[in-house]
Amino acid sequence: MALSEAAAPRRPRAYSRFTRWPGNLAIVALNTALIRVVLPTTAVALAVLGAERGWGLFNNLSFPSWVEVVASVVILDAAIYLQHVMFHAVPALWRVHRMHHADLDFDVTTGARFHPIEIGLSMLFKFGLVVALGAPALGVLSFEVLLNATSMFNHGNLRIPVRFDRYLRWLMVTPDMHRVHHSIVVTETNSNFGFNLPWWDRLLGTYRDQPAAGHDGMTIGIEQFRDARELRIDRMLLQPWRGPAGGYPIAGRSAL
Repeated sequence: MALSEAAAPRRPRAYSRFTRWPGNLAIVALNTALIRVVLPTTAVALAVLGAERGWGLFNNLSFPSWVEVVASVVILDAAIYLQHVMFHAVPALWRVHRMHHADLDFDVTTGARFHPIEIGLSMLFKFGLVVALGAPALGVLSFEVLLNATSMFNHGNLRIPVRFDRYLRWLMVTPDMHRVHHSIVVTETNSNFGFNLPWWDRLLGTYRDQPAAGHDGMTIGIEQFRDARELRIDRMLLQPWRGPAGGYPIAGRSAL
């Protein structure tokens, strides 16, 4: 994706890779190390254990294996969509999630830029879903691969022909669709929450077709943390505790 967006960029960069990538890639390395220490198991391993011990819905019902795999991918994707909405709705959760939105440009590395606290909470939520659902290991593995691959894809600064994008976004979240979610405009930030499947936004009324200023004219990021110094990893990690939650949380409790 990095090579693709370099070959066919959608927007000119506001900041160089040298300015942004060290912090974004350092966050990836830190999250990987912390998760291996704090949560040494994986969702796939938990699915295997659940199958052995009969945990969860699918492990106590009789469905064809392919139905369980497909259903697990779809249900887990819907749950991650709802989790994403909650991170925007609750001011305390938004404080953690806003580090992802505080990136001052939009490219493939933005798709992996998440605060360690958010990664931990997301992992615990996913573990609970896998156990309750009794999701088969193949379904969980398929979901994990799709989620990570599509997160890299839909955060890419990749130019896709408008006509092709119009059809593709009925099947998956495209970069143009998700870029709206990274607009500085509050109503646009609180739209297009999907990462993989695009249907939840359309079904639940959170879909927005295009940014008001257009993709070339829109501003990426949030009102807070506009200084280039905020791209440093030390400042990124402290963002949840700095300043008010602002006007972005859907709940509107900006005093928190």
